Amino acid sequence: MPDSQPQPHSSGSSGSSGSSGDGSDATALLLCGARLTDGRTVDVRLGSGRIEAVGTAGSLTAQATRVDLGGYLLLPAAAEPHAHSDTALSADTEGPVSYELADVQRRTTEAALLQLGHGATALRSHVRIGDVPGLTSMEAVLQARRSLRGLVDLTAVAVPRLLTGVAGADGLAMLRDAVKMGASVVGGCPDLDPDPTGYVEAVLEVAAEHGCPVDLHTDGSDPARLGRLAAMAGGLRPGVTIGPCGGLGRLPSDVAARTAEQLAAAGVTVVCLPQGGCGSVDRRGAVAPVRLLRAAGVRVAAGSGAMRDVANPVGRGDPLEAAYLLASRCGLRPQDAYGTVSGAARAAMGLSQVRVEAGFPAELLAVRGDQLAGALSLAYSRIVVHRGRVVARTSAVREYCDSAAAVALDLPRQGRSQGGGPGRPKGAEPS
Repeated sequence: MPDSQPQPHSSGSSGSSGSSGDGSDATALLLCGARLTDGRTVDVRLGSGRIEAVGTAGSLTAQATRVDLGGYLLLPAAAEPHAHSDTALSADTEGPVSYELADVQRRTTEAALLQLGHGATALRSHVRIGDVPGLTSMEAVLQARRSLRGLVDLTAVAVPRLLTGVAGADGLAMLRDAVKMGASVVGGCPDLDPDPTGYVEAVLEVAAEHGCPVDLHTDGSDPARLGRLAAMAGGLRPGVTIGPCGGLGRLPSDVAARTAEQLAAAGVTVVCLPQGGCGSVDRRGAVAPVRLLRAAGVRVAAGSGAMRDVANPVGRGDPLEAAYLLASRCGLRPQDAYGTVSGAARAAMGLSQVRVEAGFPAELLAVRGDQLAGALSLAYSRIVVHRGRVVARTSAVREYCDSAAAVALDLPRQGRSQGGGPGRPKGAEPS
């Protein structure tokens, strides 16, 4: 569920917001000449955080900041359903990872901004509680969430280690404290508890008490355990998510298919991690059987998992890379692969659906290119829109040296335009 509240933003002077006094919306934005996945070239008018109108290129007029998206493919923004921001960017740390509040908040903020630059305007971060960090990491992530409002929506998942027996009593109390602090999702890793079924029961009980969604880590290699989880979770609202379930792909196909049908019947969402695992269930190279799950009717989303921590020291946290891997390794169509990091990811997080149509939230990602397959292959330049305003821009410049071959082949050359770079308000100087 979303945690952040919209903040006023003026695309004109920094001292104004909302209505400009002449009947126009000071926050209005007109995206000009964008290409859609169906091949149309359109203008898109944004206002008050939503898409107000979509029309053929040149057909829309408005007293609004104009952004040139010529040469860009316009998509619903990505979302990140499985991040670990409390440990992100810690792979190069000398000695033990610090869980001091300031260090965790800095890592969380930097990781969130990196993922925003990739195109994820909403993040769900699994935060370990208990053991060494206690509740400090949760406090730090919640502070980072507040500081990031208006840029990216960040949701915290409380992840206790043990919840059963004498040793789990403290974890259960801390889980309830974390929810009271502001964690809006209840999670954990039942595979690591001596009583996995009891662990799931405890999580579901706390979630039911507070009306929270559930998001659990599991390798998914035990079909009986997954079947019990599905039976326990069936019908729970606002929903149950599990992942990364790489072990499900190592099961015999008939067993995996029956388990997938149980998950589908229970309405359980699976979040796979095609870029690698995470610290809780790290099985490098194992990816959930995405096509089998989708064929059974399971909603499948994709996340990034570890981001440059000990579980994956080169993790990028890039949703388009996750989609690329699902297309190249798992055989998904580019549209379906991107859907796992966009529509399916947003649905798993309880967020509103986004389409490039009037009335939908203005959560958008523009990627240089004219087709989705090419964008997933070479997604260098990106422009990110959150709540109706441009919040991140990444520009890549590719040039070739002068040569007879370059002239003969008419190789594409992407450089800086005269009046303002792509995605910039006209008249702005490129940086």
